[in-house]
Amino acid sequence: MAILKAITAGLLPLVGAVPASPLASRAEADVVEVILPSGTIIGSVGETVDTFNGIPYADAPVGDLRFRPPVKLSRDLGNFNATKKPLSCPQGPLVTLKGVSSVADIAGAATIFNSTTGDDEAPASSEDCLTINVQRPNGVQAGDGLPVLFWIYGGGFLGGSTAGFDGTKLIDTGVSLNQPFIFVAVNYRVAAWGFMPGREILEEGSGNAGLLDQRMGLEWVADNIEAFGGDPDKVTIWGESAGAISVFDQLVLFNGDATYNGKPLFRGAIMNSGSATPTDPLDSDKGQAIYDAIVEEAGCEGDDSLTCLRELDNDQFTVAANSVPGIFSYSSLALSFLPRPDGRVLTDSPDVLQRTERFHRVPMIIGTQEDEGTLFALTQKNMSTTEQIVDYLAEFYFHDADTDQITGLVDTYSSDPRDGSPYGVGGIWDIYPGQGRLASMLGDIVFNLIRRISLQTFADIAFEVPTWSYFSSYKYHPILGVFGTYHGSDIGVLFSDDNDKYPTITGRTYYINFLYNLDPNEGASVDVFWPEWKDENKLLNFKATENVLKDDDYRNASSTYLIDHIDYLRF
Repeated sequence: MAILKAITAGLLPLVGAVPASPLASRAEADVVEVILPSGTIIGSVGETVDTFNGIPYADAPVGDLRFRPPVKLSRDLGNFNATKKPLSCPQGPLVTLKGVSSVADIAGAATIFNSTTGDDEAPASSEDCLTINVQRPNGVQAGDGLPVLFWIYGGGFLGGSTAGFDGTKLIDTGVSLNQPFIFVAVNYRVAAWGFMPGREILEEGSGNAGLLDQRMGLEWVADNIEAFGGDPDKVTIWGESAGAISVFDQLVLFNGDATYNGKPLFRGAIMNSGSATPTDPLDSDKGQAIYDAIVEEAGCEGDDSLTCLRELDNDQFTVAANSVPGIFSYSSLALSFLPRPDGRVLTDSPDVLQRTERFHRVPMIIGTQEDEGTLFALTQKNMSTTEQIVDYLAEFYFHDADTDQITGLVDTYSSDPRDGSPYGVGGIWDIYPGQGRLASMLGDIVFNLIRRISLQTFADIAFEVPTWSYFSSYKYHPILGVFGTYHGSDIGVLFSDDNDKYPTITGRTYYINFLYNLDPNEGASVDVFWPEWKDENKLLNFKATENVLKDDDYRNASSTYLIDHIDYLRF
């Protein structure tokens, strides 16, 4: 460890660390005020960062507004106390224990998946949760015109909250690189509150309310961020997991119309572990089954089930909403709730919207972790044969594909445990037969290979759009690597860790350069030049003590098969 710290310290000048910026290190008061049209926002002053938590951007989505698109804030906030921990939105079912192979393993995986940068205590929740957090370096004032990094959290569209994400270390890094910026995080509705499927929701025009929450948060930034010292014309949206899928969906929302009052809402996009997820319509068989199950559990069968669901108090509704499978269940990444085409917000599956050039054209970074699927292959059982995996995928994932089509995909994956995920450990961590093979597939069909397909599509139809892609493998360990470089492990690297860790300082530098210059190589010095993906299909491989370039050609047979059959392989 001492050697690593010494090496990293020696490389800090190479990645752009410079003496502290002229920005003030601390304001004189413990609180700071920003005046908005809606009221006076009172924030807290930290050692280096001003923080404004839980600023409402929409009316409370309660009563008749439950499930509906958000309504822009209509009340005056007066003197608003933004020094408290923000409330989270109601959370969906994370762990469903039925059919779990090891309760202890799932509990551990859920802890990893739901890890955040705040304290371990879960934030209190409320349906009145549509709020924004803003953080900025001490001394920044209205009119300073700093770029804005707009964060969309992940959580499988079932959970997550802005309360768990503190941008202080990111902001401090920006100041040290002479590239100060504003960090904004948006609360949006998840699970049944934000992504309820079904024919009834479709006919009412209330589909994908959670995506519309995010969009209204961006509109709030356009209207208000100048008062905090930000530039509304220099917004980059960034998300991880469900947040990254949301970022892609923001690109294709309303057929690619990302304008507000005649201006683009954002000029760049970063996607960590998520991109164009192919999905069936809101009223598909699976979507309708989820709606019907919730209605039945709530006792709301009848001609007006939506009104009945809205009349339940939130505790009653939560019981019904969380009766469907969670992300740590046998069905795993075949999510109960996620953005689905509704004909208005998402007019088609995101991959179709991309292929038909209905997207907002901005520079973007899209990347993944090496072992995206390991956490999500813990909740199944014997998958020792191709037939068992095909049956599993047919039942829970690919309802429009026939047995031959699914078998063709599974056959592209080796049945040798040594070839499965976590990669490079020889299959020693399989807790049931075929686990590593299934982990490879789940990681690829949602994250790893869908990333490559998304990038190739951009290269084919929008060559002028700059794209960069990365591959993280900094958690590899031949003995202790039970999850490998697992899904979500980049959160701690980028938010929590100190800059003496190589992936942290280099990752932050590339991202902050991109935020400032729409190119990760421009701005503060970087150790490895990161070429655009379309040039030679090169990935920037983040490792524990170095970065290298890597050919994006792993599991080519599988990605080719996915491309050729994408219209049948939808969730």
